[in-house]
Amino acid sequence: MRVDVAFELDEAGVGRLAEALALKLVAGDCVALHGDLGAGKSTLARAFIRAALCDPHADVPSPTFPIEQVYDAARGAIAHYDLYRLSGADELADIGFEERQPVSVVLVEWPERARELLPPSRLDLNLSPGRTVDTRRVVLRADGGIAQRVKRALAIRAFLDAAPPPWNTAGLTHLHGDASVRSYGRLHVRGFVARSAASGIPPISSPLPHGGTQSRTAILMDAPRQPNGPPIRDGKPYSQIARLAEDVAPFVAVGTALRGVGLAACDVLARDLHAGLLIVEDFGDVAYREACAAGHDQATLWAAAVDVLIALRRNPIPTVLPLPDGATHILQRFDRAALEIELDLILDWYWPAMTGVEAPADMRAEFRALWSPVLDRMRAEPPGIFLRDFHSPNLFWRPERTGTDRVGLIDFQDALAEPWAYDLASILQDARVDVPIALERREFARYAAAMQSIDPGFDADRFAAIYAAFGAQRNTRLIGLWVRLLKRDGKAGYLQHMPRTWDYLRRNLAHPSLAALRAFYERHSPAWSADGSSEAMLLGGGQS
Repeated sequence: MRVDVAFELDEAGVGRLAEALALKLVAGDCVALHGDLGAGKSTLARAFIRAALCDPHADVPSPTFPIEQVYDAARGAIAHYDLYRLSGADELADIGFEERQPVSVVLVEWPERARELLPPSRLDLNLSPGRTVDTRRVVLRADGGIAQRVKRALAIRAFLDAAPPPWNTAGLTHLHGDASVRSYGRLHVRGFVARSAASGIPPISSPLPHGGTQSRTAILMDAPRQPNGPPIRDGKPYSQIARLAEDVAPFVAVGTALRGVGLAACDVLARDLHAGLLIVEDFGDVAYREACAAGHDQATLWAAAVDVLIALRRNPIPTVLPLPDGATHILQRFDRAALEIELDLILDWYWPAMTGVEAPADMRAEFRALWSPVLDRMRAEPPGIFLRDFHSPNLFWRPERTGTDRVGLIDFQDALAEPWAYDLASILQDARVDVPIALERREFARYAAAMQSIDPGFDADRFAAIYAAFGAQRNTRLIGLWVRLLKRDGKAGYLQHMPRTWDYLRRNLAHPSLAALRAFYERHSPAWSADGSSEAMLLGGGQS
């Protein structure tokens, strides 16, 4: 791929272009900044670095005299070079320029002074005087792998430029995302300090002429449709089998439905469904995990989350949801293959990592045979709605609100029409926060009591068995997923959750209806008699 574009921008526009590039470029990418003195190279580099650092007011001095300035950003290192005073290419070799390139995003001013050291796949960005004294002509040329990322950055910039005020002129900083392919940025009205991902500063708002407030921040969601992965079963890739959302339309449809029944799903402020770009409401930085760390009462938080699920039971959402363009989104059901492929993660990833060999065929056959009647019981349950990732990273605490409005909801695009028990298991056995068994039992009993008041035919014992089955399936999947995130994606931090996940799995398999499965795990899983930390240490994830 090749990108070759030119346009005219004022100084603010140059900064906004840099912010979009900062959202997409990765370690190993090189940006060669061409232009005479005063052309705007330093302006662009400074805006890029501040966006990557999530701080629009960070001190970014010129590297003219030290030649090199290195920054540690959330997504990796950024190395900024000014070669104006360079005496020779050997001087760059002395400071490790070539060693720095593969592990950093590299910004180079006056790159023509060391052209032989620049990678052939790079972004060449040339700035020169525009048609007026207030503008710059900007020419971008990129080849190779970086070109795809530059193209996406330009699409983001075009989307934001066309957004309604104040977001069309807002600043953009990187925002740490999740384990998915989506990425995020925080938009902030110019002149106000954006919050860093760990600051915990409450949402910033300002009075409106008619009363109320307007948020001075919003979230950019970058979720382009992904190419299908390799087929792994029946000619289908994992994403299709597991019913994962492949574009942003489900996010818009499900969010609208949730808000329609009075829940605090983040609102969509601007959208381009075809491009996979949204501007959505910003709930701040205090997700449930951070709220617990800040000292908020866990019992209060988890009770509020369960209240959201009770409200959904009282106000069920239809399975056919409208979209703004007149189309519809249908909440599908898991088929058996989807449940099975999630269970297989423990055999496909955990077992080989722990033993050094593939899972034997006879063990796989026994595993599937034992799970088969359990899956039949799960599939026989009448569907409700299954938000799928109803857990601490996706729930935001808003203590200044009341009722279910205290719980801000995000990341609901993978919702399906599935039994109610799954989301209850997701929050009461939260993968990232320890939920004491006493709290789990208390909230489960409160949920069951509420269901009996809504539906006199509700069978609490039957529901407990289905809850245990969904909990066992979910935690079996997660044990394999933590290892896949390490081995395939290089994300070792998720292994810190392994001991907790094993503890939850033991809780579920203690249910009498899962006795045969419990015996299988006891025979084949060394973590059964340990706390799971040995696995995390062995696999290299002892620390977050």
